[in-house]
Amino acid sequence: VIQALAGFFTYFVILAENGFKPTDLLGIHISWENRYLNDLEDSYGQQWTYEQRKVVEFTCHTAFFVSIVVVQWADLIIHKTRRNSVFPQGMTNKILIFGVLEETFLAAFLSYTPGMDVALRMYPLKITWWLCATPYSVLLFVYDEVRKLIIPRHPGGWLEKETYY
Repeated sequence: VIQALAGFFTYFVILAENGFKPTDLLGIHISWENRYLNDLEDSYGQQWTYEQRKVVEFTCHTAFFVSIVVVQWADLIIHKTRRNSVFPQGMTNKILIFGVLEETFLAAFLSYTPGMDVALRMYPLKITWWLCATPYSVLLFVYDEVRKLIIPRHPGGWLEKETYY
């Protein structure tokens, strides 16, 4: 759920930065998808062609993917241990570090390599759009560390039954 929230947050940030406020997106689908409508107005009165709208939409799709990758950094690190905190365990696992770097490089490659806009409809992102998911990554990490702190203090409790799998 946190990963999806990160993706949708980034999606709406990009649309808002390009002139489409979230409240103005409600009910816009039919006009947005109309190939023959080349003067769709955004929240500020700027007109968008069909092709321009699609570039923004596919940029949002790319950003959603990248946001999932950013939250996966925390997910990978917290799943390193099931019960113990990450801090005493440390980050000495070279394969895990390589995995985080590899997924990041792959996401960057798919986003910034010329021709990906045609092959996969993935468009380059501003660096700031990579950062939109960072608070969600931190939230996931803190949530799991707090969970790992509480479970040993209340063995067999509700939290362990619901979150320890």
